[in-house]
Amino acid sequence: MALEKQISALRKARELKLEQIKIKQQQTVLKFESDSIDYEAERINYEVAEKQFDRQLALYEQGLKSLTELESRKLKLQESAAKLVSKENKFLATKNEFLSLAVELNAVEAEYLDKISKSESDLGATRSDLYESEGSLAKLENEYANLKIRSDQYSIKAPQDGYIVKALIAGIGETIKEGESVVTILPASTDLAVELYVKAMDVSLLRAGGKVRLQFDGWPALQFSGWPNASIGTFGGIVEVIDYVDSQGGKYRILVKPDPNDEEWPDILRIGSGANGWAMLDEVPVWYELWRQFNGFPPQLPNVPTAEASSKK
Repeated sequence: MALEKQISALRKARELKLEQIKIKQQQTVLKFESDSIDYEAERINYEVAEKQFDRQLALYEQGLKSLTELESRKLKLQESAAKLVSKENKFLATKNEFLSLAVELNAVEAEYLDKISKSESDLGATRSDLYESEGSLAKLENEYANLKIRSDQYSIKAPQDGYIVKALIAGIGETIKEGESVVTILPASTDLAVELYVKAMDVSLLRAGGKVRLQFDGWPALQFSGWPNASIGTFGGIVEVIDYVDSQGGKYRILVKPDPNDEEWPDILRIGSGANGWAMLDEVPVWYELWRQFNGFPPQLPNVPTAEASSKK
């Protein structure tokens, strides 16, 4: 059985572990002797450096040596002191390592004897518990699968990063169907754009890339001295998209994005803020514009067919 093999393995591991510790003890003894020699040699070097510094100091006080030479000898003395401390620490560490190995040897011996005794006492009880454990294992696996499914149902992951702006289902303990919307989210990173609606008679002159001036709610078009947090009346924009079909009431929707060559749009703008836009059309006489407005005509027809084009048809 497994416990019988475990007992055999523990006995072999015990012998191997004890042998490894004894080998480490022998290596530590050799290292201890080497470190003690290094420490003694460094101690003698420090004493020599200290005497040389004292002589250098005496010559400096007599005016026979310069300050630079004194400082150089002092630096060597400090380096020797640092090496002495390092060798002493290494020597003491090796000594502690040897003592620790002796403690570890006794601890390993007691540990393996305890493990072997416990394994032998558990061998009989394990035989009777084996079949019961196999039955319990299948039950636990089933419970684990059920708990994992329930745990996964406690959280809902959005398809992208963003902010929750509206909860569609409120309350505790409500049942949610598969595919049912729970919240409305705002993407974390969005490109700003303004949605404007243009009359059909004016949309013919608009084109992608055209310049537009925008006035947002809260930023008056006409500025007054002392108006807080609003030093710019209108902001520049560029027409990005023009719908090919009307959206509502015979008007066409256009999307305007910020003009990179103009003033940046306010950072505190929120989705749904009101905005008005002005787009400059072609230059025409005043009487023509009045006539066009009264008759409800477009400013001009784009791509007017020429005589040459008509003849080709």
